[in-house]
Amino acid sequence: MSSQINFFIEDVEFKLNHKTIIRKWIKSIVESHQQSIEEINYIFCSDEYLINVNREYLHHDYYTDIITFDNREELDDPILSDIFISIDRVKENAITEATHFDNELYRVLIHGVLHLLGQADKTEEQQAAMRKSEEASLSLLQIPKK
Repeated sequence: MSSQINFFIEDVEFKLNHKTIIRKWIKSIVESHQQSIEEINYIFCSDEYLINVNREYLHHDYYTDIITFDNREELDDPILSDIFISIDRVKENAITEATHFDNELYRVLIHGVLHLLGQADKTEEQQAAMRKSEEASLSLLQIPKK
């Protein structure tokens, strides 16, 4: 079974560069956790689009940068997921964190995957571990310099 990582745009002006490199990177992170991918669909959208998803499916009434839906029947099945990312929040986070937009985007991309690999971020301890995993994953991403 070949894995598929797809990228979709909803209601925002956005273009993802380096798709092939990003796909290989995500696949390598998943494989390093002894898991595989059936399909991951990334949907890049606006704050308004994502808050509507948050309200409708999770019954949460707040803005967020990412929502990850794990669509597997069993946790040991190949990953099958829809990951919604608010480009508005990523831009805001990049400013808040004093980092480049692309760096923040890659962090959010892998954040969703780490959730699918079983990593939680509810407690302060879990958040610290998640940040460490994000940084370790980001260190493996080889985007060519402009």
